[in-house]
Amino acid sequence: MNLFDVYPLFDINIVKGKGCHVWDENGTEYLDLYGGHAVISIGHAHPHYVEMISNQVATLGFYSNSVINKLQQEVAARLGKISGYDDYSLFLINSGAEANENALKLASFHTGRTKVISFSKAFHGRTSLAVEATDNPKIIAPINANGHMTYLPLNDTDALKAELSKGDTCAVIIEGIQGVGGIQIPTREFFRELRKACTENGTVLILDEIQSGYGRSGKFFAHQYAGIRPDIITVAKGIGNGFPMAGVLISPMFKPVYGMLGTTFGGNHLACSAALAVMDVIEQEHLVENAATVGGYLLEELKKFPQIKEVRGQGLMIGMEFDQPVKEIRNRLIHEQKVFTGASGTNVIRLLPPLCLSKAEAGEFLSRFKSILD
Repeated sequence: MNLFDVYPLFDINIVKGKGCHVWDENGTEYLDLYGGHAVISIGHAHPHYVEMISNQVATLGFYSNSVINKLQQEVAARLGKISGYDDYSLFLINSGAEANENALKLASFHTGRTKVISFSKAFHGRTSLAVEATDNPKIIAPINANGHMTYLPLNDTDALKAELSKGDTCAVIIEGIQGVGGIQIPTREFFRELRKACTENGTVLILDEIQSGYGRSGKFFAHQYAGIRPDIITVAKGIGNGFPMAGVLISPMFKPVYGMLGTTFGGNHLACSAALAVMDVIEQEHLVENAATVGGYLLEELKKFPQIKEVRGQGLMIGMEFDQPVKEIRNRLIHEQKVFTGASGTNVIRLLPPLCLSKAEAGEFLSRFKSILD
């Protein structure tokens, strides 16, 4: 059997990681400025993370959600405290798409409505409703195109208010910062108007913080720059530092009913140990603050490069837009300078490094990047 060939691959086999560095099977070292799609939050192979997962899997890796799992309770308590959402509830699942599916399902249960507002260039996942909320017709199969979505321009308050005034919108789903869309940032004023308009129209506000959350923006959640509180927040990627895990943070306005949501693997003992280890390291090593500091330095320095058309971002979530396709630049970074970066569309390079990236490592990246552009 062969693998189903849906990924264009770099001809590199990564076999080892440590901090913000990875190594291929030949022993070549690379600087990791992509963190495996923003997944590596506390760094590769962090010793505390390794110890907690190792101890847990040696004790109990998995058991059913039909019995008490005190690790889940601990994750909820810790996440509420570290994020500022103590009064919310937590539902644990396995992936970002699954988090958004459950968020949209909750919103529809609550409102009895079926219409959803998403935004141009949005990405919310690849499953049923999540992919329909994603503004990319190429990945929406006919079975997923069910007419639930209205895509609006980002930061267009008038268009938003006009659509919400129809009174049939179940939910608005929006990313804290658009990742796949090219590091597009909703303005603080737009977030505030969005929060107000959703409240006035009885519409649920879902903040997709799957890529932009868990400290990546320099705050725990990117929407916290605007001082708003959504009704539902979805998280994944950085929550487990590579262990498949996701969560839905749910406002007290939603009342749980047995059977309303469910999962087999979500919130298993091993996943919860990973999540607890991540929160330990984020707090002990002040990684949210580090993301703000080192990200601010990178943003400031990158804006000095005349070859870059525009630099966008917050914290360690950065996009660099060029006037030309970036494929060759990325290839040269990987093969000549041994630096992993990401891309968005044709003309944007994305930086999503582990949150432990040091200023020295950021400086090393800038030096290697400059040598490519020059």
